[in-house]
Amino acid sequence: MGIVFHITGDLVLDARDIEERFVRASGPGGQNVNKVATAVELRFNVGASSLPEDVKQRVLALAPNRITAGGILIIDSREHRTQAANREAARSRLLALLKQAARRPKRRTPTKPGPAAREKRLVTKTLRAKVKAARRLDPQSDD
Repeated sequence: MGIVFHITGDLVLDARDIEERFVRASGPGGQNVNKVATAVELRFNVGASSLPEDVKQRVLALAPNRITAGGILIIDSREHRTQAANREAARSRLLALLKQAARRPKRRTPTKPGPAAREKRLVTKTLRAKVKAARRLDPQSDD
C-alpha cells in the first residue's frame, strides 16, 4: 500500500492518483531559479479517481478554471524557493479543495414571509400606486 492522504474520516486519496511535474519557476531564487526545477505542477484526474460521484461533481463545480477539457485538475505552486515546499503547498491546496468538496451543502428549507412583512409590502404598494395615480391626474408634473 502506497502513501494515502486522509480527506475526511472515511474518504481517502491514494498518492498514485496524483501526478507531479517539476518545472523551472520564475521569481525569487537568484541564479538558482535558472538551474533547478522548483515549481510544482500537480495533476489530479477527477473522473478516474476513487472519489464518490457527488464529491467529483462538487470538485468540478468548485474549481472550473483549473480543470482541463479532459477532467484533469491542475494545481500550480511556485511561491517557495524549494521543490519540497512547493510540493507540500500544492498537495495541501489539493487536500483543502477536496475537503471543501467532501462537505455536503445544507439543504435550503423554503420559508414564507411573515404576516408583518406581507402587510408592509401591501402598504408600500398602495402608497406607490397613489403616487402614480396622482401623476396621471396632474398634467404639470415633469416626471
